[in-house]
Amino acid sequence: GSGARARVALGPAMTRLLRQRPGLRHVATRRVVGPRAALALATIALALLAGCATPPAPSPRALTTETPEAMVAAIRAAAGRDDAELAVQPLRDPEVDDLREQALALEASHRYPEAAAALDKALALVPEDPALLQERAEAALLEHDPVSAERLARHAFAIGARVGPLCRRHWATIERTRLLAGDAAGAAQAQLVASTCKVTGPDRF
Repeated sequence: GSGARARVALGPAMTRLLRQRPGLRHVATRRVVGPRAALALATIALALLAGCATPPAPSPRALTTETPEAMVAAIRAAAGRDDAELAVQPLRDPEVDDLREQALALEASHRYPEAAAALDKALALVPEDPALLQERAEAALLEHDPVSAERLARHAFAIGARVGPLCRRHWATIERTRLLAGDAAGAAQAQLVASTCKVTGPDRF
């Protein structure tokens, strides 16, 4: 009868459904009597399958086509240097300097994960060094990890001098991570903050 036909038509849908919703197995294994019951079960199955097939929301579209290498080059160029500008240069442990040099050499060879690992070792020795944190942020960009890059750049700015070339590198990094996130307003804000990083030092006589 019509009830039997409904049960036959429901077979493939129920097979897929039971793989995804084992809790409905007891419903499917009960005897379906009459076309109304079969139709109701078919409706439930199709609705649940439609819900499972709903595609995820699309990711924000990036507002830049720069490669990670081009981004890092632009970030470092944004630092600039003016002899009249105030710049803080902390003293460092020779072991830390060696690790930084290793990271640069590895980066030049496009061995980005190894470069990041060398910087991680340096940060284990001096975890609150703003310059090291910034270098690690740039390494994260090269590894296609803008979320970590922005987190590191923001932390470096928060604990650093907030002026000078390093400050501009922080915000140039954040500008690009915001562009990658499709956040035009955030990128513009980062560019604006970067313009406030320049502080002229005292006159020299």
